[in-house]
Amino acid sequence: MAGLWPCSLTVRHPSGSAIVMRALRGRDREEWEELRAANLAWLRPWEATSPLPPQARSSFRSLVRHYDREGREGRLQPFVIERDGRLVGQMHLFSIGWGALRGGSAGYWVAQSAAGQGIAPLCLAALIDHAVYGLGLHRVEVNIRPENVASLRVVAKLGLRDEGLRLRYLHIDGDWRDHRSFAVTAEDLDGTSMVKRWRRGQPGGLEMAPT
Repeated sequence: MAGLWPCSLTVRHPSGSAIVMRALRGRDREEWEELRAANLAWLRPWEATSPLPPQARSSFRSLVRHYDREGREGRLQPFVIERDGRLVGQMHLFSIGWGALRGGSAGYWVAQSAAGQGIAPLCLAALIDHAVYGLGLHRVEVNIRPENVASLRVVAKLGLRDEGLRLRYLHIDGDWRDHRSFAVTAEDLDGTSMVKRWRRGQPGGLEMAPT
């Protein structure tokens, strides 16, 4: 699926801030590493871990190359989230399958300092629009630990369908954790924009076109 990556998405936050979702770049290293270090405790209960013994940590340069290679191969859309020129998180569409499936899973995180400001639901909405209308996928799913109240609010704001509990679905923070699975299909959108749906749910029904 050549030509899917790299790409960038830009939407306008109701506050007026420009939210850009783009590829991670080599020159982002210092800012990205500082952001990750500042949010280790905030993210630890929710981020996937390996059940295998710890291995040597890959370099930042290797991570960027991995993201770009997987993106070009059509298996991943690995965006960082940038607000007014500063990194505030990441939003990935991963495990992309083509053929009869044409679907993928979304995963995301935002810095603690940016939480609760509507950035995650807006970016997830933009990712869903991109997946369905940009990539031609049929289905996007999001899997969330039942204890992750903040992330559950994100999918609730977008009206994603709750498809039930997956027992011991993913290894996180040292053990196999249950996840609730949420999904949206192209039929659910029915030609409409998820970003516009989210905007209509904001105070005053503010609806601003993506830029």
